[in-house]
Amino acid sequence: MRADVCSFYVLRDDGALELFATKGLAKESVHMTTLRLGEGPVGLIAAEAEPLSLDDAPSHPAFAYRPETGEDRYFAFLGVPVLRAGQTLGVLVVQNVERHKYGEDEIEAMLTTATISAEMIATSDFDNLIKPGSDIDLRRPRMYTGVSFTDGIATGTVVLHDPRVVVTNFIAEDTEQEKLRLESALEKMRVSIDAMLDHGDMQPSSDHREILETYRMFANDRGWVHRLTEAIDNGLSAEAAVERVQNDTRAHAAPDRSLYSRSAA
Repeated sequence: MRADVCSFYVLRDDGALELFATKGLAKESVHMTTLRLGEGPVGLIAAEAEPLSLDDAPSHPAFAYRPETGEDRYFAFLGVPVLRAGQTLGVLVVQNVERHKYGEDEIEAMLTTATISAEMIATSDFDNLIKPGSDIDLRRPRMYTGVSFTDGIATGTVVLHDPRVVVTNFIAEDTEQEKLRLESALEKMRVSIDAMLDHGDMQPSSDHREILETYRMFANDRGWVHRLTEAIDNGLSAEAAVERVQNDTRAHAAPDRSLYSRSAA
């Protein structure tokens, strides 16, 4: 990609994006430079969970100058969100001294790298790396609202219904074989969904049926299948491709995503 700079910003539990590592920017700015959600191109990427490619980053209306980084001499900019389970963990960035508009192939390559980076973040120990007194957003306590079925007080364990395939191999050794595996899995899913919808016990109008109809729309959506195949073409295994596309979809459907966008605006 002929990049002069590669940097990684991690989203902390206080909502700040901390410059976590860099090759090209000033080393003393690592763990010292921070941006808020919606601040600068990096903050916009984190808030909106969308890649951003610029050929003249300093002229962008949202550009946030941090003199300690020395990044004002770099014009070309490409940043992608690092997502896991629909949650933004950080932002991966490359920059170049020369003006250059990063294309779709380069964006896909960065998204593939970000998918692998997300797993590294989730399984790593950051205690000795993040600034003292902070933690990564992944480990921030979450508040959930429950539904009461009867009066009284009780304590128990909350179990989130979030089934997730554990991906053990992220890199495709044979992309054509991975695409065959993906197509086979998709066909089995389509047959299973059709069988459930055609079952005699299925009510003509019910929440259950609407959920299955939504799954069937995904299973037959050419755009969705194309995104999965494109992820495999960029080096991911079939399971990792599903994980990446699922992360993108969940991130954009997140209820607080519009709030981030409004605050950024």
